Amino acid sequence: MSTNDEKYKLESFPTLNEVILVENILHKIDDSIITTGKLKESIDKKISSDTLKIIIDYLEMTNRIAVTSKGITWIHTNSRLNKAVSESLEL
Repeated sequence: MSTNDEKYKLESFPTLNEVILVENILHKIDDSIITTGKLKESIDKKISSDTLKIIIDYLEMTNRIAVTSKGITWIHTNSRLNKAVSESLEL
């Protein structure tokens, strides 16, 4: 186990479905910032706080979200989509 993994309990590792569920909720939120409490309320199925923390850490580490004192916001963009939109707007 690496040093980063040692802080997580083995039984709290998320499933791929849980990661995708949280990622989709964060990607589609109407507000620009969501608190961890509101995020937990938005999740239909029960995910433990430890598992949610691991998912949030992963999404932050992979530059999909930013975590601030005010909450969590989606920051990841699809560079292919941005390029296609930019090219289609050029005259």
